[in-house]
Parts: sequence; structure tokens; C-alpha cells
Amino acid sequence: MIVEIGHYALVLSLVMAMAQSTIPFIAASRRDIVLLKIAPRLAIACFALVGTSFAALTYAYVTSDFSVVNVIANSHTSKPLIYKITGVWANHEGSMLLWVMILTLFASAVAAFGRNLPPSLLARVIGVMGIIALGFLLFILLTSNPFERVVNPPLNGEGMNPLLQDPGIAIHPPFLYLGYVGFSVAFAFAVAALIEGRVDPAWARWVRPWTLAAWVFLTAGIGLGSWWAYYELGWGGWWFWDPVENASFMPWLAGTALLHSAIVVEKRDALKSWTIFLAILAFSFSLLGTFLVRSGALTSVHAFATDPTRGVFILFLLCLTVGGSLMLYAWRAPTLKGGGLFQPISREGALVFNNVLLSIAAAMVLLGTLYPLLLETVTGEKISVGAPFFNSTFVPIMTPAIIAMVFGPLMPWKRADLFAVLGKLKIAIAAVILVLLVTYWLAGGPAFALFGMGLATWLFVGTILEWTSRIKLFRGPLKTSLRRMRNLPRSAHGTMLAHAGVAIVVAGITGSQAWTEESVQSLGIGDSTVLSGHTFTLSSLREYEGPNFVAREATITIATPGERTITLTPEKRVYTVEGMPTTEAGIQSGITGDIYAVIGDEDANGKWVTRFYVKPMIPWMWTGGLVMVLGGLMSLSDRRYRVGAPARSTKAAPTVPAE
Repeated sequence: MIVEIGHYALVLSLVMAMAQSTIPFIAASRRDIVLLKIAPRLAIACFALVGTSFAALTYAYVTSDFSVVNVIANSHTSKPLIYKITGVWANHEGSMLLWVMILTLFASAVAAFGRNLPPSLLARVIGVMGIIALGFLLFILLTSNPFERVVNPPLNGEGMNPLLQDPGIAIHPPFLYLGYVGFSVAFAFAVAALIEGRVDPAWARWVRPWTLAAWVFLTAGIGLGSWWAYYELGWGGWWFWDPVENASFMPWLAGTALLHSAIVVEKRDALKSWTIFLAILAFSFSLLGTFLVRSGALTSVHAFATDPTRGVFILFLLCLTVGGSLMLYAWRAPTLKGGGLFQPISREGALVFNNVLLSIAAAMVLLGTLYPLLLETVTGEKISVGAPFFNSTFVPIMTPAIIAMVFGPLMPWKRADLFAVLGKLKIAIAAVILVLLVTYWLAGGPAFALFGMGLATWLFVGTILEWTSRIKLFRGPLKTSLRRMRNLPRSAHGTMLAHAGVAIVVAGITGSQAWTEESVQSLGIGDSTVLSGHTFTLSSLREYEGPNFVAREATITIATPGERTITLTPEKRVYTVEGMPTTEAGIQSGITGDIYAVIGDEDANGKWVTRFYVKPMIPWMWTGGLVMVLGGLMSLSDRRYRVGAPARSTKAAPTVPAE
């Protein structure tokens, strides 16, 4: 009965989405007060129905209702409860239902918190999101029904991909979807603004918090995904330039550019057309990721479906949404009036420079991702585009962007003196020289490592200098600086944290790529090997049974150069239902880096294949990502994001009598 309620709620949500995609536009065009008030209620009702449907599917998984085809294919009675719940979205049908639920959640949030928006703009934003929801609800009901029943249910299910039975994967997809779908709000605001023919600082003030929220979620989702790949897949890597990884990275790049561009619209009433285009682009990349995962075009650990019919349906939705919005943009964007003028050397100029480089970087990632697919479609030839291409194109593009991140915040609006800004960065330049000397003395190279560490130092120290200059630290009484720090907008603190987080990520990538050492060998019980001054000993092996797997656990004893002993327990698991092996790495993390151990299979000599890594600075990457997320959250807590844009007063200013 619960499953039927969920199915009926999904059908009713389709009807509600139809109303949401039509009535708000009629209300806005007619300026009908009654219909304008109905529009937000439609969005909230649609979310309530989709939420009911999602809750019903979750209930089916928790209770192991094997009369539902989706539960049969992705669950088993022996699975721990947490993985029964995560099984809801660890498959194509359930993940699409989660996708739509998050979409309707954002639409209802706009309806609930958008009371200070002009009624016509709010109605059109809700209407655009209703159209998107309508398309994906049709997709679910026509091609991917998660509530399909089976006449003779089996006694048990087929289980779930063991790689997905991990705590990291329990939270990675929801965060990723919150980021993906969150850009739909900026997209809806962009389309609504094009229909109304008006983009102003107030519009930018409304768009920024939604864009920032999506950016925060997507940053967290990408970070969690790379962390999961690092400790779960057992190959010691954290990013493979997999096409589906790229599909999440492209909207992040476009969303980052959108955030900075919206600042210029809000502060200077400029870059209106460019900001609208970036809003369309960010959500278009999100839809592209949805297509790549579910079209069958890719073979990946991330891929959910291989049914070409579903891929064609999503491709149609992608073309309709992206093509329609770009046609509207081409028609209406020339009517948007430009704002204030500025010189190339200015804060606006630095933001534009940064935006252009981010957009080029996204284009390069798009080219490397789609070119093999297009070539295979046209000629039948199969090629792969891997890390060498992306590293050789992406890094040179992003290097000047990172350098410019220091200059931009130190520059005034409209025009700036570049040499005066450089004068403020003397300490940063000195810090870069010092770090380069210390790095060369300790490690001697390679050259790209010296460059990367210098770049990270430049961004980190430059960011701190900009923040200290705002509170006038060391330029007056400490009490005054503390008071200025308390009075500084939270968004300023958030920006500082986000930029510092990028610097920490750059340092972590540099250190882990330049100085990682690896050793692969076969060891018997009691045998040892030395790697980077660490002595690794296979002390013992034991086998045990988990809730739904059997495992072989190794005890690796490590004697470090500092005469400290570390014990790691990597595992090799075989899941009994699926019959699929997985690797559970043993990792010891510290501020200087990780020690990483993996146990493999027994070789012909009765010894065990082992792989050991020493990875300097690799935890800095995820630490930096966390700092970026904290910076975004701090900016979101700024009161200016909650109250929206102030309305312009129409009253004449009071006359002040001359003295």
C-alpha cells in the first residue's frame, strides 16, 4: 500500500508540475494578484508530493519489499540499514527521484524565502523550475519508474555494487545533486530576467545566495567523491579525469565564474549579459552530467544506466532546455543595458580576466570529455583522453587565474594602479622566495613542484594580506583591528577562507604529485620492505566475516624514521551476494602526509602481493576543500544574503539647510 501511495504521489506531482509550469507565467503576464499568490503554493505542493514518493521508496528499501523491481535489483536482507537507505539513490531510478526531489525542494525554498522578490519575477522563476520538473517527472514515469512491481517476488534481492557500500558514498551523491540541481535556481532567475528584460543589482543580490549554496554543495560533493576514490578503490589516486568526474567539475568552474560575475553586476551594474550566460552555462553543464551518467555513452564506476532509450530522452530534454534558453538569450540579451564603465586594470578587470580563464578551462575539460565520444560516433575510432592532455591544458590556464586572485581583492573599483598593488604584496613576494628556497633545500625539485609551492604560497599569503589590510592589522591599536574584524561583513571573511582553501588545495596537489613514493612487492608473514625510510612488515593475516562479506585482514607494522611504530590493517573483501571483491586500504594520516597500505591476492609462491605508498601533503587537499566549504557557509550566513536587495527609495532626500 505504501508503494502505491508513492506511485500515486509521483503521478500527482506530474499534474502539479504541469500547473506550476503554466499558471505562474499566465499570472505574471496578466499581473493577476490571485494567481501570483497561487504560484508559490504550487511549488510547495509539488515538493510535498515528490517528497512523499521518495519517502515511500525509502520505506520499500528499509522493509526489503522485494515485490518492487528496483528493490530487488539493488538491495538484500543482509545489507546493513545504512546501505539499504543509500541503495535508494545508488541506482538510476532512485537517483532520478532524488534529483527531482532536490529540484522541487529548491523551488519550494524560493517560494518560501522569495517574499521580497517582485511578484512577477518570483512567479516566472517558479514557472521555469516547474518546466524543468515536468520534463524530468515525465522521464521518470515513462522510462524509469522506481515503483514497478513484479508478480512473483523473490525471497531475496540481488544486492548492490559493493563499491557503493561505503559511508562516503552515502553522502557523496546527495551533496553532488544539491550542487548540480542548485544551479537550476540561477538558471531560472536568468531565464525569468530575460523574459522580463531587466537585470539590475537587485537581481544579482537575489541570485548570489542561491548560486553560492549550490557552489558550496558541489564543492563538498566533489571533495567527498575524490576522498572516497582515494581510500576505497585502492590505487592511491584521488582524481582520474574520468568523464563523469569532469561532468561534475565543469559546472563547478562555471558556477565559480558566475559567483564572481554576479558581484560585478551587484556592485557596478556591469557584465549583465555575461552573468546571464554563465547562469545558463552552469546548469547546462549539470544537465550534461546527468546525460553522460545515464545515456550509456560512458563505461564508468559512476554510470547508472546503459539504456539508449533513456539517453535519447535525456538528450531531448538537454537540447530543449539548453537550446531554448540560448535562443531566448540570443533574442533578449542585446536589450540588456550595460552599466558602469571600468578600466582593464581594476577590480572589475581582474574579475573579468578570472572569469574568462575559468570559462576557457571549462571549455578545455568539455573538449577532452566529449571529443572521444564524438570521434567514435562519427568514425567508429576509439581513443582515450587522459591526464596528460588535461594536465597540459588545464594547469597553464588556471595558473594566471590563481595569480589574479590575489590582485583582484586589493584593487579598487573602476581603475587601479598595478604598481601600487604590487607594493602591497612585498611580503607575499618575499614569502614565495623563502618557500622556494626551503623547498629546493629540502627536496631539490622537480621544477613543477617548486612552481606549485610558490603559487600556493603566493595565493595564501596574498589572501591573508588583503584580509589584514581590511582590518588595518599592525597599523593601529590591536583593539581597533579587532573591532574592525568584528564589523567586517561575514562574506569578506568567507571570501578569505575560500581563497585560502584554494591555496591549501594547490599545495596538497603539488606535494602529493611531486613526492609520492610507491612500492609493490610480495611479502610472506614476517617479511619487510623499506620505502622512503619507512620499514613495512607484514606481521599477520586473519580472516573474518562481516554482515554481508568475508574479509582477509592484514596487519602491517611500520617503523618510521622517527622511531615511531604505526600499525595499519588493510583488507581484501568479497561480498557474498554479489561475489565481487573490494579493497579497503589502511591509511595513517598526518599533517605532513599519508602512509597508505593495500593487501592483494596470494601469489604462486605463497606470498601476498602488497602495495605501499608514502604520500606527502595529500591530506592538505581535503583540508583545503573543507576550508573552501566553510568559507562559502560563512558567506551564506552574512545577513545581506538573507535580507535580499534593498528597494530604492522613491522619496526625495530631505533638504539640509546650509550653515
